[in-house]
Amino acid sequence: MGAVTDDEVIRKRLLIDGDGAGDDRRINLLVKSFVKWCNSGSQEEGYSQYQRMLSTLSQCEFSMGKTLLVYDMNLREMENYEKIYKEIECSIAGAHEKIAECKKQILQAKRIRKNRQEYDALAKVIQHHPDRHETLKELEALGKELEHLSHIKESVEDKLELRRKQFHVLLSTIHELQQTLENDDKLSEVDDVQESTMEADSKP
Repeated sequence: MGAVTDDEVIRKRLLIDGDGAGDDRRINLLVKSFVKWCNSGSQEEGYSQYQRMLSTLSQCEFSMGKTLLVYDMNLREMENYEKIYKEIECSIAGAHEKIAECKKQILQAKRIRKNRQEYDALAKVIQHHPDRHETLKELEALGKELEHLSHIKESVEDKLELRRKQFHVLLSTIHELQQTLENDDKLSEVDDVQESTMEADSKP
């Protein structure tokens, strides 16, 4: 009865571990050990094979647990990357909107500059008629207005430069995220190779 009970326990562990970890080498080893255990000629030999099977089962269970932990960690990382990617997309969309607004302001500043040049040309013509006092007053008012518009133009140019720098930082962040994803993939491949090497070394 004791041998039958151990047989049932081993079969259940084989099914659970085989489906979970997919470790074909260890499963083959377990099957061979099981056959040797069934055909063992002495109690000592049977006990040795039985202990070997339990040891291999423990290794399979550990490998399965490690795989599940890595899988859960990868899922959490993917969720985090998706969240960061969405945030970056929103930032990029906002940057495009700001750039479009800055372009409009630049066009306005260019029109102001053109008007200023025309006003300067007109002022030079009017200066040949100093007897027109009212005209000079208007020119003075226009000069103040042009000075104010010049300040606005400088402010717009400063904002545009700031937006360009922010957009450059954003692109750098995207590039760093891509590098991080590629490094994670490489690390995962290295872990797989190391695990395969350890399994090959543990093969009797």
